Amino acid sequence: MHKYVTFYLVVLMTIFTSCVRNKSGIAPVHGTLSGSSNIFEVSEVIQGNTYTYLKVKEKSTERWVAVSKQEIKPGDVYYYGSDLLMSDFHSIEIDRTFDEIYFISEISLTPISPNTVSDSILIHAGKVPAVENNSINLNKLSGELTIADIFANRNNYAGKEIEIKGVVVKINESIMNRNWIHIQDGTSHNDEFDLTVTSQDFVGVNEVVTLKGKISLDKDFGAGYIYGVIIEDASVVKK
Repeated sequence: MHKYVTFYLVVLMTIFTSCVRNKSGIAPVHGTLSGSSNIFEVSEVIQGNTYTYLKVKEKSTERWVAVSKQEIKPGDVYYYGSDLLMSDFHSIEIDRTFDEIYFISEISLTPISPNTVSDSILIHAGKVPAVENNSINLNKLSGELTIADIFANRNNYAGKEIEIKGVVVKINESIMNRNWIHIQDGTSHNDEFDLTVTSQDFVGVNEVVTLKGKISLDKDFGAGYIYGVIIEDASVVKK
């Protein structure tokens, strides 16, 4: 009797495994986020300027994920590394709001080692390397604070409320219940030229704004959001 029960269980497991296999021949299992068992099949692709947005099938569910921009086709099957959930995320580049979307650090056609970590898509989800806009050249009054001043004398400004004028080069809205504004003013110190500001106010890209908030140093918000210098809880100053 016992051997028949064992045989029956083996048959059931074989049938179950064959039902959930994708075309790669590997049974997808959504386990720990850093393990090599994470695998999905792409069903829809939307290309943005920075990210590639994918509707994927994993086990019996579908979800949206975002990866660094690359050529991907429906039907492709990928392993993936760590992911970060963003709720009510609005993508400016494709003008679409996702109720839930997962930003994925790395995808591969082959299994990913648990120790392999990619910085290519640190969320911003946060932290895409800033690109300097060399066309920005703001005329500031004598004694008016510049981004170079802040980076060069960060310890002097730590914990203090300051005003800074700059050009908005990027904004990520409604992440962690705040807007993430990146400004530049044409100045730099040791290749630091892009200043991140968090605010509840909304601004437009290429808009010249004056922001008032408190300087924080070595701020770690988690999930890859680490800033040596950041202005927090800023408001737009009407001039």
